[in-house]
Amino acid sequence: MKSVKTLLYILIAAGLIGGAVYIIKNNKAKQEEEVAIVNQANNEVVVNTTLAKYTILNSDYISNGTFAPSQELSFPSEISGRIVRVLVDEGDYVRVGQTVATIKKDAIEVDLTQAKNNLQNAIIDNQRYENAFKTGGVTKQQLDNSRLQLKNARAAVDAQGLRVNDTNVKATISGVINKRHIEPGSVVAPGTPLFDIVNVSKLKLQVTVTENEIVNLRVGQNVKVTASVFPDQEFVGRISFIAPKADASLNFPVEIEVSNNAGLKAGMYGSAIFSTSDDVDAGKNMLVIPANAFVNGISSNQVFVVENNTAKLTKVVVGKTVGTNVEVISGIKEGTEVVTTGQINLTNGTKVKVVK
Repeated sequence: MKSVKTLLYILIAAGLIGGAVYIIKNNKAKQEEEVAIVNQANNEVVVNTTLAKYTILNSDYISNGTFAPSQELSFPSEISGRIVRVLVDEGDYVRVGQTVATIKKDAIEVDLTQAKNNLQNAIIDNQRYENAFKTGGVTKQQLDNSRLQLKNARAAVDAQGLRVNDTNVKATISGVINKRHIEPGSVVAPGTPLFDIVNVSKLKLQVTVTENEIVNLRVGQNVKVTASVFPDQEFVGRISFIAPKADASLNFPVEIEVSNNAGLKAGMYGSAIFSTSDDVDAGKNMLVIPANAFVNGISSNQVFVVENNTAKLTKVVVGKTVGTNVEVISGIKEGTEVVTTGQINLTNGTKVKVVK
């Protein structure tokens, strides 16, 4: 009887153990299935997309910059001396040739008088040598030296005369006194800054243009210009300069001359609107995608196309770039879904989850 109970206990224990093993195996299979589902979900890269579409692009190109004076000059003193009078102040308008300051000229006039006296002596000496040479009293070399001394004496008088004239400091361009560096009593030397003059009757809008747009521009071309302080006004500018070489950012500096009839100031912000109405593609219906759809920039000519929730790396041929849109000539069709964000996490064949 005792042995029967023992056998019964053994059978019950074996049954319990077998049931436990079955449950564990069944749970493990379910867990593996769930993990596979999770892994599949985790392997999907979240991306944003857009559809390639036909549109007529506004191919006007806008570039922002600042207005600069058409002329700007910081002119220095040409002689040494003490400032006697300053005849203009900051903000005054001056014309070319207008006297703006005077420098004490007493010592310079003394030098001019001495130079004139030296010239008279040289004239008398030279005449004596000329007469003596005719009678053989002096040599040809002595006569030549006399003539040279006369020439030098005349040059000295001219030089001192210029120094006297330079004591009346005259404006070399027309414009507004932007900065005055001197006061009466100031001692100046050659090269000492006297005044800064700016001419703002015309301004230059200085902007930069990309290589794709620079080929459409030419010197003398009219350009629409706007100023940030006058948002409702448009000005007509004329391209006066196109740099033959790109700057450090690989853009080309361009200057646009604008007549200043509205009170614009140098240093204000402005925008140039380069119209490409003469472009043969103006008004053309183009297949376009955003510039940010390209992998590592437009120059790569590669985009990720989404088909059946899978990213496919696709080669395209591009045309014009207008603003943030890029024309696609071949490689994709209208309605093709292209990735615009998340490309950095993609390779060809990656599963994706599109977020609208």
